[in-house]
Amino acid sequence: MTQRTGGFRKKSRHKLKKSPRNRGKVNINLALQQFKRDDRVQIIQEPAIHKGMPMPKYKNKVGKVIKKQGKAYVIEVKDFNKKKHIIANAIHLRKAN
Repeated sequence: MTQRTGGFRKKSRHKLKKSPRNRGKVNINLALQQFKRDDRVQIIQEPAIHKGMPMPKYKNKVGKVIKKQGKAYVIEVKDFNKKKHIIANAIHLRKAN
């Protein structure tokens, strides 16, 4: 049997690429963000940090924080008609209005 090609970042390198002006060190304030239960957050991946990154298909989706799980947060996102739970690190989240 041959191995299946592709992985987590398959066909998404252009989506997760930063512009040359934004490359470099990541702002530490993004990693130190705190969210409360029922806060609305937007999923925006930080390509420089791979740990705790949600799937690229959920980029720019807005969801609700359900709970904190270790250093990460569980976010409830609507994917078509289903509600899904996404586990993401705080550095990949922004507060939504």
